[in-house]
Amino acid sequence: MVPERSFGFCFSTNNPFRDQPNVFAEAQEKAREGDLNTTVLLLEAAILQDPQDAEAWQLLGMTHAENENEPAAIVSLQRSCLELRPHNLPALMALAISFTNGGAQQEACGALRRWISHNPRYKDLVQRDLLQGSPLTPRRGPHQLQDLLQLFQEAALLNVDGVDPDLQTGLGVLYNLVSDYDRAVEAFSAALSVRPQDYLLWNRLGATLANGNRCEEAVEAYTQALELQPGFIRSRYNLGISCINLGALREAVSNFLMALNQQRQSQPCSQHQMSDNIWAALRIALSMLDRTELFQAVGTRDLDQLMGAFEVDDV
Repeated sequence: MVPERSFGFCFSTNNPFRDQPNVFAEAQEKAREGDLNTTVLLLEAAILQDPQDAEAWQLLGMTHAENENEPAAIVSLQRSCLELRPHNLPALMALAISFTNGGAQQEACGALRRWISHNPRYKDLVQRDLLQGSPLTPRRGPHQLQDLLQLFQEAALLNVDGVDPDLQTGLGVLYNLVSDYDRAVEAFSAALSVRPQDYLLWNRLGATLANGNRCEEAVEAYTQALELQPGFIRSRYNLGISCINLGALREAVSNFLMALNQQRQSQPCSQHQMSDNIWAALRIALSMLDRTELFQAVGTRDLDQLMGAFEVDDV
C-alpha cells in the first residue's frame, strides 16, 4: 500500500474500491462504458494495491485527459512512461498530447522525440539523422519544433504501403504546434481512415478544425466523437466552445451543463473535481446570454439550479 499522496499525485480519499480485488479489469470495462469517474477510482485503487502497475498509470492518465483534468493526466502518464516503462509508446503519445493541450510546447516535443526514437519502425531513420547531425540533434525553441516536424515527415514517407495512424497523430500534433491547421486536419483525417471508430481522433480533428476557424466542421467532428463515446467530457466541452463561436449560446450552455453533470455522476465527486475550465466557459456563455442573475449559482457551483434554469435533464 502507498499513502494517498505520493508520486506527486493526490489520490481520492475514502475510495470504496481500495481493497476490492480485480479492480483493473473492472476499470477497463468502466472506461469502455465511458464512466470516467468510476474508472478513475478503480484505477487509483489498482495503483494503491500495486504502485508499479504501469498499465494502470497509463489508463489513469488517459482517463484524466478525457475528463478535462490535464494536470493529473500528465502526472499519471509521466509515472507510466518515464519511470516504470520508459519506452511505452502509447503513453508517450498521450503525454505529448496532454502537454500540447496544456501549452507546454517544449515538453510536447520531448515526448514526441522519445516516441519516434523508441519506435521500431523508425529507429533506423532516427539513428541516421543522429549520425548526420540533423533533426534529432537537440536544439531549442522553434528550431527544435521544425527539426522534429521534418523527422516525422520523413518517417511518413517510409510508409508506402499504408498509413500509420500513430505517426499521423504525431504529425497532427506537430502541425497544430506550428499553427498549420490545414495540414493537421489532413494528418488526423489520414489517421481516421485507418481508425474510424476512434473517438479520441475525432475529437482531435474537431479541435484542429476549431483552431482553423472551421467551427461548423468542428461541431460535426465533436458530434461524431460523442456518438462513439457519449461520456467523453473533453469533447462535450469542446463542442460547447464551438457553439459559442457560432453564436449558438443556449446549445453551448446545455453542453457545458451536461459535461459538468457527467463529471459528478457515477460516484460522489466533490465540487473541485468539476473542471474549472468548464465553469469558466459556462460563465462566459451566461454573460453573452445576459443571464447575469445566474452568476451566483456559478460561483457556488450550484449545478442543479443551473440545470433547472435551462431544462437540462439529469441523465
